[in-house]
Amino acid sequence: MNLEEHYNDLYSRSIKKISSDQYEIDHLINASTDNRFGITLLIRPPIEVKNEIQKFINALKIIEPNQYYYKNSDIHITIMSIISCYNGFNLNDIDISKYIELIKESLIDISNLKIKLKGVTASPSCLMIQGFMSDESLNSIRNNLRDKFKNSNLQQSIDKRYSIQTAHSTVVRFTEKLNQKLKFLETIKAYKTYDFGTFNVKTIELVYNDWYQKEKYVTNLFEFDV
Repeated sequence: MNLEEHYNDLYSRSIKKISSDQYEIDHLINASTDNRFGITLLIRPPIEVKNEIQKFINALKIIEPNQYYYKNSDIHITIMSIISCYNGFNLNDIDISKYIELIKESLIDISNLKIKLKGVTASPSCLMIQGFMSDESLNSIRNNLRDKFKNSNLQQSIDKRYSIQTAHSTVVRFTEKLNQKLKFLETIKAYKTYDFGTFNVKTIELVYNDWYQKEKYVTNLFEFDV
């Protein structure tokens, strides 16, 4: 996949929808009754990169303060949703040690994992920071995970929703009508090619999480050094 083309195509189609008020409002994001949980393997950018992302977020907050903006603690890049969030999932339903072992096997011989976060893209429901990989290491991890888990009898839902191929980070979700849509879109455009920073991945986390990766619901299950 050509990531730049993919992000640009997604941006063009989604901005058109947002411009014509066809964006999707998330009605569950602040719901106390939301009981969707799962387990995810993810990367967290370093603080200096997150702070650059917050510059973008803060510029949007001034214009549309009531949308949902990700805190530094919640910003992440998903490597793989091992068990996609669903109502009623409980950690007691699985043996997490077996998951850790399979993931360890999937990370063998993986090194020099580097990600550049540059530019902004969108979907009809959210805004994302574009992520670019320096080589095929991330795809190798994902393919290893697919093989290991599909050949196991462990509960998993890898690729059930979609086959993940990017390294994006969702940072804004729509929770109500845009009141200053034109200014909001102008600000997004201003950050379309903004360089948020490049970093070497040192640690990969396995977490128990809600749909939005809110810190208050996330439990760190294991950290893998790479």
